[in-house]
Amino acid sequence: MDKETPKKPIIELQDVWKIYRMGNVEVPALRGLSLKIYPQEFVAIMGPSGSGKSTLMNMVGCLDVPTKGKIFLDEQNISHLHESDLAQIRGRKIGFVFQTFNLMPGLIAIENVALPMTFQGIPRAEREERAVHLLTRVGLKKRLYHKPMELSGGEQQRVAVARSLANDPEVILADEPTGNLDTKSGKDVMNMLSQLHKEENKTIIMVTHDVKLSGYAGKIVNIEDGKRI
Repeated sequence: MDKETPKKPIIELQDVWKIYRMGNVEVPALRGLSLKIYPQEFVAIMGPSGSGKSTLMNMVGCLDVPTKGKIFLDEQNISHLHESDLAQIRGRKIGFVFQTFNLMPGLIAIENVALPMTFQGIPRAEREERAVHLLTRVGLKKRLYHKPMELSGGEQQRVAVARSLANDPEVILADEPTGNLDTKSGKDVMNMLSQLHKEENKTIIMVTHDVKLSGYAGKIVNIEDGKRI
């Protein structure tokens, strides 16, 4: 009987340092951090404020590049790519859900969800059809034409979850996804992320300081002073 081929990491950090310069002072936010995240994992990155977990999120999400070390996405070294190249990779591979929702205030729900598809060159009719499908899926069929200010916090985060799925990414990166929500709305959003993980085999990476949310994850990465502990 053939042995199962070992999975390769979808994201790998090798001895990653991120050093910020403040005048003549160097402030290391990440200190030689290594991490492997495999396809279809649900990973919680946890740590107190100032631990470096937000910087780590920026590395994992291709939002920034390291000062030293290497980052691989699907075995491609992205450590020194230009921002335009990183943006294209992000658009295809990673969907984002932020604590502050990050919706465009002047756009209705359909337009917010369709926006990431615009940058991938998807035709308008197809964008709108998919946006309606995704919003219906997250329970917002009756909120398609509402702007963010006309929606509750929980509804705005549902729009953000739908937007994160616009380009059918392999990875969903959720940064404190329940931080601005009441208990019920927070639970609804976490259940949606859990469902995406279990039913669609999405890789979920969640950055949080909330210990209660760690129960949703299959792997916990604890960060302190820019290092894994």
